[in-house]
Amino acid sequence: MAETEAAKVTFKDLGISDRVLRALEDMGFEEPSPIQARAIPLLLAGHDVIGQAQTGTGKTAAFGVPIVERLDPKVRGVQALVLTPTRELAIQVAEEIGRIGKYSRIRVVPIYGGQNIERQIRLLRMGTDVVVGTPGRIMDHMRRGTLKLDRVRILVLDEADEMLDMGFIDDIEWIIQNLPAERQTALFSATMPDEIKALATRYMRSPQHVAVNPAQLTVPQIEQYFYEVGPPLKAGALCRTLEPENGGGGIIFSHPKRG
Repeated sequence: MAETEAAKVTFKDLGISDRVLRALEDMGFEEPSPIQARAIPLLLAGHDVIGQAQTGTGKTAAFGVPIVERLDPKVRGVQALVLTPTRELAIQVAEEIGRIGKYSRIRVVPIYGGQNIERQIRLLRMGTDVVVGTPGRIMDHMRRGTLKLDRVRILVLDEADEMLDMGFIDDIEWIIQNLPAERQTALFSATMPDEIKALATRYMRSPQHVAVNPAQLTVPQIEQYFYEVGPPLKAGALCRTLEPENGGGGIIFSHPKRG
């Protein structure tokens, strides 16, 4: 007789509350991805975690769910800080955490360069539980005194290798050194260069390692085409690619703007 297939882990098996389960269902989540199934229980238990995972593995929910679950409703002030390399990722992560916390009455504020700082100050003064932002703008607010992080219990470094490549490592260290020593730290990175390993050694406590290989990506392998064109021809080539007979529509990625 053939062996029966092992039962798949569900979000409920991970010890997630009903209100967060309901939010995940609204978001279309059916079952946890490998990184979620491994990282969520560790983070819920209070461990520091190093997650080696690429885009497409579901890593935002892997730390977003524990953030929402571990917020203390009796505490006023920022309890979780997520650092990202770009403004686009900061917005995306903030939106996803907000959706995960839909029934938990939490506030999430994205903070990044290129946005009016006075508007950000007004949002911070209104009070928030979670701040997601780029290192440069987070530092700016901390130095101005407009962002108080003395009650932060959870720090997440998302796409740490990208932040290293963009020259944010010194900013990150300054931010970490000005956070409460008693906190939980999670670091997610597609690669683990020596500088990231050293950062983890300095600022994380007995971290648990979770790795997801490319075969476990939640996005399918897609056919890719590469067109090499000179700078003067780029706009025309892009317009032709977006013509209806070529499929129309799409997402355009460009070099990130520092925040």
